[in-house]
Amino acid sequence: MTGFDDNAQAMALVAFTAIATVTLLLCVMTGPDRDDLDEFYTGYGSLSPMRNGLAIAGDYISAATVLGTSGVIALFGYDGVILALSTALSLLLLMFLMAEPLRNAGRFTMGDALSRRTAARSVRVTACVVTLAALLPMMLVQLAGTGQLLSFLLGFTSESVQTGCIVGVGALMISYAAIGGMKGTALIQILKIVMLLGSGAVVTVLLLDRFDWNPGALFAAAARNSGAGPAFLHPGLEYAAGPHPGLDMVSSHLAVVLGGACLPHVTMRMYTASSARQVRRSMSWAVSLVALFVLVVTVVGFGATALVGRETVAKTDAAGNTAYLLGSRAAFGTDVTVVETLLFTTVSTALFLTLLASVAGMILACANSLAHDVFATRRRELTPRREMTLARLSALAVGVPAIALATLVQHRSLQPLATLSFCLGASALCPALVYSLFWRRFTRTGLLCTLIGGTVTVLVLMPGTSLVSGTPVAAFPDADFNWFPFTTTGLVSIPAGFAFGWLGTVASGRGKTDEQRRRYEALEPGLLAGAVRRGG
Repeated sequence: MTGFDDNAQAMALVAFTAIATVTLLLCVMTGPDRDDLDEFYTGYGSLSPMRNGLAIAGDYISAATVLGTSGVIALFGYDGVILALSTALSLLLLMFLMAEPLRNAGRFTMGDALSRRTAARSVRVTACVVTLAALLPMMLVQLAGTGQLLSFLLGFTSESVQTGCIVGVGALMISYAAIGGMKGTALIQILKIVMLLGSGAVVTVLLLDRFDWNPGALFAAAARNSGAGPAFLHPGLEYAAGPHPGLDMVSSHLAVVLGGACLPHVTMRMYTASSARQVRRSMSWAVSLVALFVLVVTVVGFGATALVGRETVAKTDAAGNTAYLLGSRAAFGTDVTVVETLLFTTVSTALFLTLLASVAGMILACANSLAHDVFATRRRELTPRREMTLARLSALAVGVPAIALATLVQHRSLQPLATLSFCLGASALCPALVYSLFWRRFTRTGLLCTLIGGTVTVLVLMPGTSLVSGTPVAAFPDADFNWFPFTTTGLVSIPAGFAFGWLGTVASGRGKTDEQRRRYEALEPGLLAGAVRRGG
């Protein structure tokens, strides 16, 4: 396969350069006017339900989701499939429970939705801080993964070249967010999801054809080549080393289901729909696409183990992040044609574009929150042109530190950072949104307690998990300050987040809760049924 690798590397380099140029031009061509906030923040809600659904799915399926989920499937079999299904379940939760109320409650940012019932600036500032805390770790995962992915695909090993890739790609992502705004990043997300699922579907067909369209044969071959035997096809393999494997699995999947649905770069897409009917139709498209992704990543993950072997996957990358590429390459067999080389180049280009689009969406969410929730809420009112300038500068202010931090963590395990993002979404943002949208007596004090308490709980517990220290695949494998019995904080921090909100509301006093109930009842038709025009 050496000739295949040489050809694929050359073609991948050309394809990466072309896709970076084309997507940047798209952002320049679709960028908003300098004083049109609605166009920058929401793209005027001009996308059709199908295109908006594609953009939502594109934001939701990050590079960490593609590479991480396929890696867990390749290394741990059944547990990885449950993780993929939890990812789909999370978007279903958003669709049926919060999509329409979020669209009606918010205008541009998470702060808009949470401050609907109270005009206090402290709520917006706190929402911005939690937004940054939840998305920055995920940005680091994507940026650091850029250097690893490009070194694997293009065959270089120099640390300075990997760092240069992170810096260059990071600058490109900042440009996407600052120049293109919501509409520009949406077009990139659409292009990404079409390429990712299209190429993934072709690989899935090729893999199934290798096993005579018999999924049972694929799973059996993967189990034989896993070194774990029948345990590969049963739950618990990933968590077997922990003291409480069953509870550990529940904790992890709670964080994914509740956290993935509430991360700000996903929820901000709800504001791009022009009506409640449009958001429902958009979410239907998004859920269908994520369901297709679950099928693709399951077959590719099992295919990597069946054809390459679990040991090879783990040796290439301890977390299994190369499994998607290894499985895709193995699908073509040993006699590789030009067409198959082109297909593999398309797969790798789709992953590269996934990295670009994922971080661009996260930078945009953080920049919007900084500009709209922090700077624009000061006593002196900002003009639309000045607020948009601040939003673009905020993209730079968020992106540059993220790039610098990514260069520092690129050679460590990135799983704790991805887990941290999901745990913060599940423990702070999820309780805050559920209470704000559906609890009549919820007060400002309760909201602040939820956001701050849930965040602090996660930040206190996370360093004590086995993902950070105490195991060979931890971020600090040579240290051991592991004291928390689970790999994620969800089992403790999620109930704590809800409890902090309840306690804060109760402590506010009867007068405050009655006042909030009256305010909620006045807003309830607009929140739940869209009976009044939303504002912000």
